[in-house]
Amino acid sequence: MASIPSDAATAALLDRIAAALERLAPAAPARPDFDAADAFVWSAAGTLTPVPQVNRVDIALLRGIDRVRDQLLDNTRRFARGLPANNALLWGARGMGKSSLVKASQAAVNADLPAGAPRLKLVEIHREDIDGLPALMALLRDSRHPFVLFCDDLSFDSDDTTYKSLKAVLDGGIEGRPANVLFYATSNRRHLMPRDMIDNERATAINPGEAIEEKVSLSDRFGLWLGFHKCSQDEYLDMVEGYAVHFGIGLDRAALTPEALEWSATRASRSGRTAWQFIQDLAGRLDKALPQT
Repeated sequence: MASIPSDAATAALLDRIAAALERLAPAAPARPDFDAADAFVWSAAGTLTPVPQVNRVDIALLRGIDRVRDQLLDNTRRFARGLPANNALLWGARGMGKSSLVKASQAAVNADLPAGAPRLKLVEIHREDIDGLPALMALLRDSRHPFVLFCDDLSFDSDDTTYKSLKAVLDGGIEGRPANVLFYATSNRRHLMPRDMIDNERATAINPGEAIEEKVSLSDRFGLWLGFHKCSQDEYLDMVEGYAVHFGIGLDRAALTPEALEWSATRASRSGRTAWQFIQDLAGRLDKALPQT
């Protein structure tokens, strides 16, 4: 007959089992140090990686978008002060400074904060990691810092259902969106869905109205819509001149204009991105280094 283990032996066995289970269980994620940087990148693995130096330009260099610049800056400033603010969707023409404005607004707001105030943090999340938003918000909820979650070039295809996860997050779900979290997204599409996808839903759905509402209602979750449109020739030249003055390129507007117009003509595009690419090319030809922004 097998002997009955003693209480001490049983306790030792249970301790070994508990230790083995702890080794098998994944380690609890470390709490991020939000004072390590002003910007972070959220990864699919569920970690926040600090970004020591954000790739951005000064907000004063963003020309031709004065109205939307002021609106986003005001919205961001109110949020950083703990006042009500809206999630923002920046949509429209390519290369007109949508993502640059988000990054520049964060820097401008932080520069105006009083000493000792919690700094505004920027967290970039990639579109393919949208499903991880609930876990990310859980990490941010108890922090003293305000956070702008930023998704660049957000859009969805016909077989993509992750937009439903984003809708739930923007609405807040049962817990509600944390008071210290705001969501900014950029997109070339106003409704975040391709037009042919919307038209196909209208043509094939049993109830076309309901099908369309389901697809386009995501953009309604953004309280602030900011439209970016193609710039005029004068606005484009203003952008070129602004960069040239800022970086000390010793050419006046009269000298810059012919080359800048030729540069835009070869690309069939006038935009802030085109202006910046021209300045990079010009600086290289003049043997002038451009400082990292």
